[in-house]
Formats: sequence, C-alpha cells, structure tokens
Amino acid sequence: MSTSLFSAWRKNIFSSPFHASCDDGEAAEAEPLAVNEERTIAAASSEENSCEFGSAKYYGLCAFGGLLSCGLTHTAVVPLDLVKCRIQVDAAKYGNIIQGFKVSLAEEGVRSLAKGWAPTLIGYSMQGVGKFGFYEVFKILYGDMLGEENCYLWRTSLYLAASASAEFFADIALCPMEAVKVRIQTQPGFASTLREGFPKIMQDEGISGFYKGLVPLWARQIPYTMMKFACFERTVEALYKFVVPKPRAECNKPEQLVVTFTAGYIAGVFCAIVSHPADTIVSKLNNAKGSNFVDIAKQLGFMGMWKGLFPRIIMIGTLTALQWFIYDSVKVAFRLPRPPPPEMPESLKKKMGLA
Repeated sequence: MSTSLFSAWRKNIFSSPFHASCDDGEAAEAEPLAVNEERTIAAASSEENSCEFGSAKYYGLCAFGGLLSCGLTHTAVVPLDLVKCRIQVDAAKYGNIIQGFKVSLAEEGVRSLAKGWAPTLIGYSMQGVGKFGFYEVFKILYGDMLGEENCYLWRTSLYLAASASAEFFADIALCPMEAVKVRIQTQPGFASTLREGFPKIMQDEGISGFYKGLVPLWARQIPYTMMKFACFERTVEALYKFVVPKPRAECNKPEQLVVTFTAGYIAGVFCAIVSHPADTIVSKLNNAKGSNFVDIAKQLGFMGMWKGLFPRIIMIGTLTALQWFIYDSVKVAFRLPRPPPPEMPESLKKKMGLA
C-alpha cells in the first residue's frame, strides 16, 4: 500500500524532486538519487529526511503531530471555550465574553474555568490523529486519481475533499468526549470531572447519548476543517509568492515556521466564521435532553446562532495558528518530507502557451 502511494506521490505536483530511501544511510549511498523530471521546483534532498513520503512511518509521525497540535491547543483554551459555550447556551445570563468570565468566577471561582479539560484533552487528541493523519493519506490518494496537471488546476478542490474525508472519521472519535465536555461546562450539577460524567451519560442514555451530537458535529467540524486546510494551503502559497521576499527553499526553518503561523491564523478566522452556527447548535443540543438538530435551530433563530462569535474568533484564530505551528514543528523535528507549495507543471505550461 505505502509503496504504491509513494510511487503515486513521485509523479504528482506535491512530490519532492528526489527519490531515495532515507531510513538507512548505507542504502542511500548504494542507490544514487534519481531526479524526478516531473517537478519544476527545487526542494531539499531527501537525504535530509528521516523517512519516505507516504510511508507508514511518515503517516504515523503526522498522526502524532496532529495529536499534539489539537490536544494541547484545545486544552490550553478551555477557559475561553467554557465561557463561549455558556454564552451560546444562556446568552441572557452570560452576555459577552467579559461578563461571561465575571459571572463564572463569581459563582464558581477560578477552578471552574478548567472544567472539561480532561475530555477536551482526550477527545481532541484523538481527533487530531484522524484530522492530520488521514488528511495526508487522502491528499495523496485523491491526487493520484486526478493526475499531475489536474492536481495543480484543482488543488483547492483536492484540499477540500481530503480534509472533509479526514474530518468525517476524526469526529467519530471526538464525539463522545465532546458530549461529556459540553455537559460538564454548561449543566450545573451534572458532573465536575470526566470520571463522573462519562458513566452518568452511559447509565442514563446509553451509547446513543454520546453520539446524539454527531450530525451537528459533522456540520460544524467538516466545513471548519475544509476551510482550515484549504485556506491554510492557499495562504502559504500566496505568502511565499507575494509577501516573503525569497523562495521557500532559501528560507531557514524558523522563517518557514513564521509563515506557517501567519497562514494558520488567517485560516483560523475564516474557520470560526463558517462553522459558528453549527457550533452553537452543538452546545445547545448537548445541553438539552430530548432535543434534535432541527428543533434547536428553530429555537435559536438565525441571529441566535451567532452568539459567542467574537470569543470563538479569538479562540479559533489563535488555536488554528498554534496547531499548524506545532504540526509543522513536529515535521521539522522528525525531519519529515515537507514539499514546497505547488507550481504549474511544465506540461501544463506548454498547453497554455506559457513555456
């Protein structure tokens, strides 16, 4: 499987211009580097990489990077997430972000701001494994289906399709922990910890209680992730083309990570906007027994779905930027292949009369 994926990768626009086994130094010496004539942009030699692009090790380390990037960042913003959820569930009481913090502190103290940290850490770590790990898999698979020229022409569609497919599976892993987290944060007296909350849902509602919010979670997370990956990929491409004064190959690793963080923040702002109505419905749905997606949407109305948008923009913008920064840092630390932004293949330039 990984061999065929690697073969497909070498032929498409996202591949490195070199092919060599990079797990073993002696093997690299015995088999000289073969230049990939399909590529038109320079990148670092794969001698610098610790594994082959598309190998099991590559996907495993990408999944580990996703675990760290999603698990750590979502846990770090739990206080802001708690206030955001409470505003969505009871806007009259919690009002805006400042009032929300004041009311929460006055009623429950500082420790209450950490409510839901355990299901957040576990749930979003699991989600990160699926989100980033499967994204890499689907991007290669779909790229192979499209072919080299269409990979470039339809690259935004490629990013959207790969990220949507990855998030579909990632949310199945996230949903049970998200249900526990929201109830801990928004239902007074429900539970204070994951250890209390998880068995309580199981006893009262069974397995279905953990997945009642799956459809609205898909409605929130899939558009969010599609925007997150597609906007990030195209923003990185634009920054190197129009803003950064030198090609990526000439930028050192810290400079590349600054571009990654900037593109991640821009993507995060758009992510927050497109996914916010569904996020509000998820918060209300997990807080109201016996309700469904349509009932909550009617109850909230159009304007009600946008409650808590400002704190979510702050949270998601920062969170998305940090996620991409951590994920790319893991790739740098483990010396994973990091192909540069795509450029038009020579065959397409000739067809369009640009060569």
